Amino acid sequence: MQVAIRFARASSTEDKQYSGMRKNVKFCSQVRALLSRSRMSLLDAFCVNMTDLARDGKLDPVVGRAAQIERVIQILGRRTKNNPCLVGEPGVGKTAIVEGIAQRIVSHDVPETISRKQVMSLYLALLIAGTEQRGSFEQKLMNLVKEIKRRDDIILFMDEVHTLITGSGDAANILKPALARGELRCIGATTFHEYTKHIRKDPALERRFQLVHVPEPTVEETILMLKNLKLRYEKLISDRLLPDKAIDVMDEAGSLVHLCHLQQSKEVEIAIRNLNDLFGAVTVTDIQCVVSVWTGIPVETVSMEEASRLLNLEDALRLRVIGQDEALKAVCRSIRRSRAGLRNPRRPIASFMFAGPSGVGKTELAKAVATCYFGSEEAMIRLDMSEFMERHTVSRLLGSPPGYIGHDEPGRLTDSVRKRRHSVVLFDEIEKAHPDVLNIMLQILEDGRLTDSKGETADFRNTLVIMTSNIGSGEIVNGDHGSYKAVKAMVNYELTRAFRAEFLNRIDEIIIFKKLMKDEVNDIADIMLTEVFDRFKDILVIEGYSTSYGVRPLRRAITRLVEDILAESLLKGDIKNGESVIIDVDTQGTVMLSKCVTGTALQELIKVPMVPK
Repeated sequence: MQVAIRFARASSTEDKQYSGMRKNVKFCSQVRALLSRSRMSLLDAFCVNMTDLARDGKLDPVVGRAAQIERVIQILGRRTKNNPCLVGEPGVGKTAIVEGIAQRIVSHDVPETISRKQVMSLYLALLIAGTEQRGSFEQKLMNLVKEIKRRDDIILFMDEVHTLITGSGDAANILKPALARGELRCIGATTFHEYTKHIRKDPALERRFQLVHVPEPTVEETILMLKNLKLRYEKLISDRLLPDKAIDVMDEAGSLVHLCHLQQSKEVEIAIRNLNDLFGAVTVTDIQCVVSVWTGIPVETVSMEEASRLLNLEDALRLRVIGQDEALKAVCRSIRRSRAGLRNPRRPIASFMFAGPSGVGKTELAKAVATCYFGSEEAMIRLDMSEFMERHTVSRLLGSPPGYIGHDEPGRLTDSVRKRRHSVVLFDEIEKAHPDVLNIMLQILEDGRLTDSKGETADFRNTLVIMTSNIGSGEIVNGDHGSYKAVKAMVNYELTRAFRAEFLNRIDEIIIFKKLMKDEVNDIADIMLTEVFDRFKDILVIEGYSTSYGVRPLRRAITRLVEDILAESLLKGDIKNGESVIIDVDTQGTVMLSKCVTGTALQELIKVPMVPK
């Protein structure tokens, strides 16, 4: 019995020793696994090397994003604050721009400052995963930043960068010093909504990123992208203060000098690159180019060439707006004063009230000014005041107050101006707006700024504010008051009855648009349709002339008499895209659509009898 007990005890002791040894072996294997993982760099663990992918030909070709790619390269070439942030709607090609940069590095089509860099795309989900314990995520991020500093050849791409900022309150503070000193070159990507909601709330972080707007590609650019991707798929079956902004301009201009040297021909590039890097100097033109990129408008000093262009601005506007000479002169006077520096710098460039009948060119003049002064019709922010007739709609302009539904959404007006500070802001049919909306206008017109519901200020000092109104249209259309001054006096009286004095007094100039005459509608028809016979144009003017509705009936007449016929012929295959078409009317009042055919002068395609008006 005692022997059995001793044997049992001995067996139990051996089992415990064996169990302990087995646990030790398991622990050692875990330690070895951890040690093997620790030997892998954090960059290899959490990033993918986009430069290697480009070198292996695994990235799709990038087409139509040359301007954005060069802008990012220019920012990366800066000494400090060399961190671009790509901001655009989902799917416009932000990641494709970074892929294009990786491809350029591989093809040695970048400045010397970044020619030896590697683009590493960070998987934020992997970095954040497994960091439940407090401080573990911050420690992992600090180690990653230290490794990037040691290597000094990394450009870190962080897609959806706002998730890193919002994931931990200390993440932004860890990144800020390295971003500011240029020790960490980082490319961020996010949407306008997330940028406004998260990054803009931290001014210190926003200042370290240089915003690069990524617009939606045009139809032509999209077609070009698809054509370039076709072969690949067939094989298988994209606000600062002085002195900070002045230093930034000089800094980025220096980067621009390096970038511009790449535009030299390939034959001489290798021979002169070293000399250019040594002796390239920042010029006034380089500074102008940088400021032009920042503002979106030409910034040349008022040279004789630009002075001539400004003096002839009326002629440029008259090509689009017919029969409103007094209005054109008033607008051009204000623009000239602004370009010459003779305006109040604390107010908008100019503020106008365009009053007149419907369809006489008020909105068209606003579009023309945006094109001639700011470079594109896209520089016009248009707000239809019929959408702001109720008191609560003020929150759409400024954003909802805290605690209300949608308080995280930016204000429609303030956010649009922040995205494009140099623009035409058009308040269409201002008389329909609620009086509380007009109260907001007082601050814009007087101080050139507007504070939204979050306490952030939108700067209107570089905008041109235009309001349109149909008040006084009856006096203009039905009355015959003689001179322009007499008509203006009558309309001003009507405006004083509709608006408060403190509102009208803040407007720089009230401009009256007169009714259009038949000969002026004839000129407008010339602009709308260039290849028509005079006989058809006469019929078109008769069909489309109206003293009450301006030029809009003319557009409807063109739609009915021209576009409908063209659509039918295109669908039948009688004419094809790119062919020249001539429109005429015979003595019987029948509209004829014809095209030029080899061997004959004209071939009649279709006849449509004129429908009585």
